[in-house]
Amino acid sequence: MCGITGAIWRNPSQGIAPALLQQMTDSISHRGPDDSQLWMDSEHRDAYGRLVGVGLGFRRLSIIDLEGARQPLSNEDGRVRVVFNGEIYNYQTLRRRLQGTGHTFATHGDGESIVHLYEDLGTDCFAQLNGMFAIAIWDANRNRLILARDRIGQKPLYYAATEDRLVFGSELKCLAKVDGVCSDIDPGAIDEFLTYQYIPHPGTIWKGVRKLPPGHFAIYENGKVTVERYWDFDPSVERPISKSDACERLRELLTDSVRLRMQSDVPLGSFLSGGIDSSLITAIAQANSPDPVRTFSIGFPVADFDETKYAAEVAQHLGTKHQRFEVNPDGVAIIDKLIWHYDEPFGDSSAVPTWYLSELTRREVTVALSGDGGDELFAGYERYRALWLSQRLQRLFPVRSIPGIGLVQRLPDSNKQRSLIRRAKRFLEAIGEPASRRYMNWLQIFPESMRASLYTDEFLESLPGDDPFDFLDSVWSRSEGRDVVTRASMSDVFSYLPCDLCTKVDIASMAHGLEVRQPMLDYRIVEFAGSLPVNLKFRGHRGKLILEDTFGSLIPQSIFTRKKMGFGIPIAGWFRNELREMVHDTLLASDARIGPYFRREVVAELVRSHETNEHNHGYRLWNLLILEKWLREWA
Repeated sequence: MCGITGAIWRNPSQGIAPALLQQMTDSISHRGPDDSQLWMDSEHRDAYGRLVGVGLGFRRLSIIDLEGARQPLSNEDGRVRVVFNGEIYNYQTLRRRLQGTGHTFATHGDGESIVHLYEDLGTDCFAQLNGMFAIAIWDANRNRLILARDRIGQKPLYYAATEDRLVFGSELKCLAKVDGVCSDIDPGAIDEFLTYQYIPHPGTIWKGVRKLPPGHFAIYENGKVTVERYWDFDPSVERPISKSDACERLRELLTDSVRLRMQSDVPLGSFLSGGIDSSLITAIAQANSPDPVRTFSIGFPVADFDETKYAAEVAQHLGTKHQRFEVNPDGVAIIDKLIWHYDEPFGDSSAVPTWYLSELTRREVTVALSGDGGDELFAGYERYRALWLSQRLQRLFPVRSIPGIGLVQRLPDSNKQRSLIRRAKRFLEAIGEPASRRYMNWLQIFPESMRASLYTDEFLESLPGDDPFDFLDSVWSRSEGRDVVTRASMSDVFSYLPCDLCTKVDIASMAHGLEVRQPMLDYRIVEFAGSLPVNLKFRGHRGKLILEDTFGSLIPQSIFTRKKMGFGIPIAGWFRNELREMVHDTLLASDARIGPYFRREVVAELVRSHETNEHNHGYRLWNLLILEKWLREWA
């Protein structure tokens, strides 16, 4: 696990000096506190005779082959060099195969397999890798730089390219060190942020700076960038399979995935929230470990957000060496840390408990397993049940005649995030829409009508013609012909999972030099889950049925039937207490940086109605505050 950065240029005036490359590399030292390396070369010419320079920077968090495997790695003649961030879980299999074809290895790490595989297969090599990764390959034979990102988007990779230069990095702060790269804010990105609480790939908050999409590679050659997909599966195809065969296949896949992700030369543990997914990952890890697995959970003083009693129940059942961390989240103290580390506006408030859990876990181990992905792959979210129910109601009743709709819509807001009234109102707000729009209405932070009233006339004029909904619609359309639960879950696999969940976990964990591995996100499991008939995953208002059918004997039955809590913080109360002063000093200040974008009176009304308990705008205020603080830090 590491951080990578670098550049390639065809114009000396656009070259990256060693001192600048060092600054770019040092900016992500938290991702790799164990080692730092630079490599530069400027003795090559492209197809037009122009001199090509290249620089690669690397920060290392040592996990495998602690004394060796220093990057950049090279092939036998030094003509191919690689830096990469992540883990290649099937590297031992690849290594044996490559050695059989005559390749010589200088290290025992996983990264060298990439070098030799690229020699043999070119860009087809990425499809052979099972892992989480962001890769940069310098090919001196063809004077080209190749970037690649893992299939699911677990590891981030940013780049900015012109005809004369491409710069890249694991985080945006690498690119921000280069003058003129992170300079102009993209207005459309702000609109997307307030819609999704993240900025979807391939865009970023900065004009001209891109995220490489998951499952893609990019080639910079002769001044041009081409981006191609190397992995895909068709979620519109459902493959008939019996329950017994599906359970057997899932047991094989998930057991192998956990086993592969337990490879480590440093201490390894497992996050344990007490939910289904982390409990199953821990159970499988314990079954494959000769010693008690170290497990970690985090507790909060607010009962509605504390799951640690369930984690303790699972830990006792499995016989793990369990540790519970108790924290009292401090919104004022943590928000500036989040702003600096996430680089662009990121509004998922569950980054806060993820941050604390990563920070405390890193004091005990260097690698942690996580249950991320189970909800998306096996239909675990409540919003999937809402979508299924709304579909049934639409068939039974004309929308406006649904019993009780008027009464529920007139009820006052609840301050509790998971209250029945709040969920019912959100449910009924969207029920008359087509399925994809209905789903969008439940996902978005600021509805379209609210954004329109919030934006200044000048900001509205600056927005592109694209609708933020287009991003969700594009992934929704990929599963055409499937049931609504499958369409929603597969849409999340291609959108929410890489853009929100994986970003949240990567940044929060790597800020503390902790590597988090997510066995559910093995691409073989993703493909398998996407092809399953929905009745094997979801039935009778319940999801994750196949997980229970396959692994039900491993953990207490109560874990499968208890109410889902999620991973959150008491954000509504924060804005009436500890964050109140910050809001008034920033969002409502005369010099508020959001001033050119948003109408001051609309922001003030959101704050007032929340503080007086008229409405619960906690998540909207969190996103506005994140944006305001980001503008003060980075713009």
